[in-house]
Amino acid sequence: MHRGKGMKFVGDSRVSAIKKSHIKPKDYSEFPGRTEAFWPDFLLKEWMVGAVFLIGFLILTVAHPSPLQGPADPTDASYIALPDWYFLFMYQLLKYPFASGTYNVIGAIVLPGLAFTALLLIPFIDTTPERRPSKRPVAISIMLLTFFAMIYLTWESGQAVDWDKVNAQGEITPKDLGLIPDIEIDETSEGYVIYSSSPAAASCIGCHANDLTGVGSNPMLLGNELTAEEVKEVIVNGRGGMTGGQFKGTEEELNTLAEWIASLKEEK
Repeated sequence: MHRGKGMKFVGDSRVSAIKKSHIKPKDYSEFPGRTEAFWPDFLLKEWMVGAVFLIGFLILTVAHPSPLQGPADPTDASYIALPDWYFLFMYQLLKYPFASGTYNVIGAIVLPGLAFTALLLIPFIDTTPERRPSKRPVAISIMLLTFFAMIYLTWESGQAVDWDKVNAQGEITPKDLGLIPDIEIDETSEGYVIYSSSPAAASCIGCHANDLTGVGSNPMLLGNELTAEEVKEVIVNGRGGMTGGQFKGTEEELNTLAEWIASLKEEK
């Protein structure tokens, strides 16, 4: 037989060019819990689930715009500063005596560090191949303890917050957008005289300014939508950061001031 007969040569190597059929993926049925190839079968399912969550998240961002507030005012001592909801559990942790004040490092670094370290060490501590929760007590116990601790601390933090006040604070006003109502102020009117120069209403002009556009975070009185009775109620009892009982004038002066402030509306 002639040397090399029936063979094809590739370059200088004498390798038989035998055509092989398409390699079929392994049959994973012999391995418990592994019945399909990771690529592309399993990974494709993961991508599909991820795509569904991503689309749902995008829909939520469109349906619920971000809660934007007005410009930050460092002089507003009544502002309630809160972290995002997913950090409320750590915010609550810093309120406890053993994790606040001189022990702030314990609440801010030590305890969260121990919790996250425990979660990172779970794969190395619990190396059992079992998949049933009852057969993995260490990993399941650490996960459940962390999960319920975060839920409880988040719930407790939310219980102590006046959410109506939080949602109302920092509201974007026409003043924040530079939209000042075109309202002429009659400085000779009796209401303005009481507002600007009467000792009975000495604090009014200090908070709401000469032009009634408000100082700092204090509200603008121009273009308000209150009635005279509602204005009077605010002056007597206060609202938001304004405390009640600051007006020291007579009932007649109070009525005059309330009617004048209520009249500062734009003509429609």
